[in-house]
Amino acid sequence: MKSKTQFLLVLLVGVVLGGAMTITERVMAERDSVEATGLPLNELRTLAEVFGRVKKDYVEEIDDKTLLESAIRGMLADLDPHSAYLDQESFKELQVGTSGEFGGLGIEVGMEDGFVKVVSPIDDTPAERAGVKSGDLIVRLDDEPVKGKTLSEAVDIMRGKPGSDITLTIVREGADQPIKITITRDVIKVKSVKNRVLEDGFGYLRITQFQSKTGDYLADAIAELRKDSKSDLKGLVLDLRNNPGGVLNAAVAVSDAFLSQGLIVYTEGREDSSKMSFNATPGDITNGIPVVVLVNQGSASASEIVAGALQDHHRALIVGSQTFGKGSVQTILPLPNGNAVKLTTARYYTPSGRSIQAEGITPDIKLESLKVAENVAPQVKPLKEADLSGHLLQKANEAGGVDPEAEKKADDEKDSAKDLATKDYQLYEALNLLKGIALSSRINSGK
Repeated sequence: MKSKTQFLLVLLVGVVLGGAMTITERVMAERDSVEATGLPLNELRTLAEVFGRVKKDYVEEIDDKTLLESAIRGMLADLDPHSAYLDQESFKELQVGTSGEFGGLGIEVGMEDGFVKVVSPIDDTPAERAGVKSGDLIVRLDDEPVKGKTLSEAVDIMRGKPGSDITLTIVREGADQPIKITITRDVIKVKSVKNRVLEDGFGYLRITQFQSKTGDYLADAIAELRKDSKSDLKGLVLDLRNNPGGVLNAAVAVSDAFLSQGLIVYTEGREDSSKMSFNATPGDITNGIPVVVLVNQGSASASEIVAGALQDHHRALIVGSQTFGKGSVQTILPLPNGNAVKLTTARYYTPSGRSIQAEGITPDIKLESLKVAENVAPQVKPLKEADLSGHLLQKANEAGGVDPEAEKKADDEKDSAKDLATKDYQLYEALNLLKGIALSSRINSGK
């Protein structure tokens, strides 16, 4: 048994060193080599011993490849919620996902207390339409408990053939009992940037996910807003709510679009290669107009980089609730067998040196997501001067008379604002803030 254990030890050391060492019968020579590298020999001996015991005594026979891959998965999963071992299929789907099209339910997930936690549902996906919310804990996938599974195993179950159903059992804060939601899988096509004119001169930009070309899409969206607005743009709402993040370079490009100079974000890790900094280039494509950024607990990673950079440079007002706090950098390390390791290698810091990790971004103005109910119209119409008997009439030439077009426009804007307030109160308040900032700027400039 001892010689077998020594052989397994050398085998595992060979795996750890990436196959650089040749396994021979000269165990003592290999041991000297292992000790020279500073590897923990006793702990590796224990690993080899456990490997041998499982292989020999486990109730069912398991092949070496499965055992070793399980050991690797366990080693990475125990580090943090974001490090993982990716098989070839998972590696490929990760690469496809950053380009904006992939299969599944449309949720960004992590692990918490052994359960799958929803970071955020992605806009216009089956999960979002079915009512999955940021912060939900998934405890069952169909009839299978999540507890005891790795994140990769849970994600594999959630993926499947488009058109097939899966039932998620969810524990939600504030709910008295678990909620069951059935979702039909689909091919997820994410439109990274959406835009529309809220009111004349005030635009809305929604970034659903940071993909490789998000910076280019943002520039196109701003150009469209300028074209669609009847007057010059006076302000923008940048909506990053429930945006789970994505590609770092995309976050830098979006921040750079609003900044003319200065640090955007920097990373710190143990290796020199993990220490990076990114700076803005000259030019602000919005010409310095006021910006309000909307965030919530589903805003993570790249979203927090953008919010933090614009907040530190006083370029935008951050409105909403505390963000998710995912401030770590994952590096994808391809392996010779076609698999890959996703490994946390650094932390993100905002320009002022704030760590995002486990803290998130604190909004300048805290505004929770509220549901606004429409007031019931009073049965008796309020009395006005015009209702009084014998009231003085307005002169025909006074104030230019009544302009029917202007009156209609005012009524339309009032209805639009009322509709926005009931549908999305946070966006309604963000628009009001923009109007206030624009008005203040106009008063200060004397125009």
